[in-house]
Amino acid sequence: MSKIKQLQERSISGKSLSIDDASWLINRTDEETLDLIFAANTIREHFKGNKVKLCSIVNAKSGRCSENCMFCAQSAHHKAKVDVYPLISSGEMFKSAQRAHKTGATCFGIVTSGKAIKTDKEIDEICAALSKIKKLDMNNCTSIGILPKEKLKQLKDAGLKRFHHNLEAAKSFFDKVCSTHKFEDRVNTVRAAKEVGLSVCCGGIFGLGESLEQRVELAFQLKELDPESVPINILNPVKGTKAQDLPLMSPLEVLRLLATYRFILPDKDIGIFGGRELSLRSLQPLMFPAGANMTLLGNYLTTAGNKPEDDLKMIADLGLKVSE
Repeated sequence: MSKIKQLQERSISGKSLSIDDASWLINRTDEETLDLIFAANTIREHFKGNKVKLCSIVNAKSGRCSENCMFCAQSAHHKAKVDVYPLISSGEMFKSAQRAHKTGATCFGIVTSGKAIKTDKEIDEICAALSKIKKLDMNNCTSIGILPKEKLKQLKDAGLKRFHHNLEAAKSFFDKVCSTHKFEDRVNTVRAAKEVGLSVCCGGIFGLGESLEQRVELAFQLKELDPESVPINILNPVKGTKAQDLPLMSPLEVLRLLATYRFILPDKDIGIFGGRELSLRSLQPLMFPAGANMTLLGNYLTTAGNKPEDDLKMIADLGLKVSE
């Protein structure tokens, strides 16, 4: 029996992989990638069946972020050209949620720029939107920065189901990505969200110059936090950011990353979100056999995504179904 097959069976049985095992997987060659994908697909099917979850977001507050995350077009430290506007109204957020629901999204996220939503007025506006969105037949989520427990509890009481807050990068690489806040700030926010009873979505962004071993390191740090879903973003270099000249990850490299995460986090919802169109190119359909059971429908915060109807057709062509 091949080592990939052995590790596949170990993952399905509920036995944790070691860091050395995961590093071996992510270091497979291009020639071995299809074997890795087939094994990851078996793990995905075992835990997730043939269902795909579809997220959609609204950029509810754009630009002028105080943080200096190297990849972010919305950072005030960078010179990227992005729209700048204050928090939109709860009515506008709700209309965006309705549109997302009609296109087939199963979860809708309110996303804001900045280290955190701070003012009571802004929190109240988001809570007003959540009270309306919770009546739709879909999950809801917010990605609104580093928040204390009392604010997270307020959001939950208003109807929030899931809080999204990425770690972005492994602890050993985080200071290369951002210096205006700490890795621990992000970890503490995720823990606080779980403590108030919120479901958590927590992942990272890849292609920033981190090593393969640091990609594995992040997976195990996520495993320790035990989020319900893990979004994987791939760098889409934006002109005017510190990451503008970094090379794109190759399609097979992205698929190996995704498959390795499925081995490490076998029962989690794992999605590939930002950057998939640019890095996977013609191999986008393989993201599901490689381990994903979740993706984003429509546009991202500052970049365009596939047309929703094209992604829905791709899912149907693979014999998969959108989760209710």
